Amino acid sequence: MSTLFGAYDGNLRQLEDLLNVRIRTQGQELLVEGTAADTAKVARLIEQLGALISEGHSISDRDVKTASHLLLEDGAIDLRDHFLKDGQLRQAGKKRIAPKSVNQRRYLEAIDQYDIVFGIGPAGTGKTYLAMAQAVSSLLAKKVSRIVLVRPAVEAGEKLGFLPGDLQEKVNPYLRPLYDALYDMIDTEKADRLLERGTIEVAPLAFMRGRTLNDAFVILDEAQNTTAEQMKMFLTRLGFGSKAVVTGDVTQIDLPIGRMSGLVQAMEVVGKVDGLSFIHFDDRDVVRHKLVQAIVKAYDAYGSGPSAR
Repeated sequence: MSTLFGAYDGNLRQLEDLLNVRIRTQGQELLVEGTAADTAKVARLIEQLGALISEGHSISDRDVKTASHLLLEDGAIDLRDHFLKDGQLRQAGKKRIAPKSVNQRRYLEAIDQYDIVFGIGPAGTGKTYLAMAQAVSSLLAKKVSRIVLVRPAVEAGEKLGFLPGDLQEKVNPYLRPLYDALYDMIDTEKADRLLERGTIEVAPLAFMRGRTLNDAFVILDEAQNTTAEQMKMFLTRLGFGSKAVVTGDVTQIDLPIGRMSGLVQAMEVVGKVDGLSFIHFDDRDVVRHKLVQAIVKAYDAYGSGPSAR
């Protein structure tokens, strides 16, 4: 009960907010007031998670939160399927990764099934992080021989001037988010060794021209900032035994006015090509601070301007 209720009944308070119910406790009992549909969701959550705990499975406060959001999206979801189904929990180096929404689960399943997957949606939905987790998992399982992480070097609305250092030092600031995700999943020393050997490569998109990437897991991040020509160039780099994941947010395009985003064009040009999958995220998939979700909703309602990064 203490696991399900959370510290100071924190999980119950969250359920009240999400499902518009009122919950009181009497010893080991819960009294839930609300509509029949909402109280049924609370009962379903408690019953399913309680069964998993009684079978010896470890359920954290984060899992309770994830389960609440999943039930809000799909009242008929089987939480056993979500938490225990083969492949739902991914070992990505030092991290164990589990999807926290229905769309995140569809995203991971699509990456397993398709050779090219587009993850499109607002900030904080886990597009890049989950793709990185899949890449690391594939590398450690020897499904691919290397990881290639790519980003267009486009300034986000501010001029940075001439950066000091050699070419790698000049482009590293643009690639920093990819390094951050990588070091979050692999110990720093091991990651540095893999980078030194070229097993993991982090590079600006311009470096991909003329290459064929075989037996690789390739991630193109911030794809909304590619030009139409760059996107075509990237999609035609894929070689044998490789997978590519393209992530981006079409509300955060930093290209000069008049330049069409390669991601926007790709949605029209290859949207119906067999063997590709497009997964669209929305504010319900945001897994950062709860204010990020509110900010994304606010910008969507406003109807113009970039979403918060």
